[in-house]
Amino acid sequence: MTVYETDVPGVGRKFEYELDGDDRLVLVIHHDGKREVFRRRSAEADSEKLFELGDQQAREFGTLLEGAYFQPVDLERVQVPLGEEIIQWHDVESESRLAGRSLSESNVRRETGTSILAVQRGDETVANPPPEFELRDGDVVVALGTRAEHRTLTDLASD
Repeated sequence: MTVYETDVPGVGRKFEYELDGDDRLVLVIHHDGKREVFRRRSAEADSEKLFELGDQQAREFGTLLEGAYFQPVDLERVQVPLGEEIIQWHDVESESRLAGRSLSESNVRRETGTSILAVQRGDETVANPPPEFELRDGDVVVALGTRAEHRTLTDLASD
């Protein structure tokens, strides 16, 4: 991880955090405490403003980012009561082979080995969806399976 730090005269200080390739997150901290967060996709591109926070909001949000309220675990090492099975959420994308097809037509269980427990569509959750339930772009599929089975479902939901 590389962070570049620059004084911005009359404004405050700018921090640039390297992501993949030329992508960077840019944080500008103003003298009055306001924070602006931008994303720069390449050295030649203009930065796109993502959001702005006041001083107190930034401090509260920072505690979330540092894991003060929730500490993630290493999923490769975690022991779960379901044996090798874990529950994961998968986004159905528009170009996916799942979008516009029912669960029975898509053969999710046969192709991936996962079991669909629920589908989140906007504010609605359909628990234990029936075989004729049609998946749509933007749905979130909640599935039970092994890590390998989930990788296969991730590919199916995004291809």
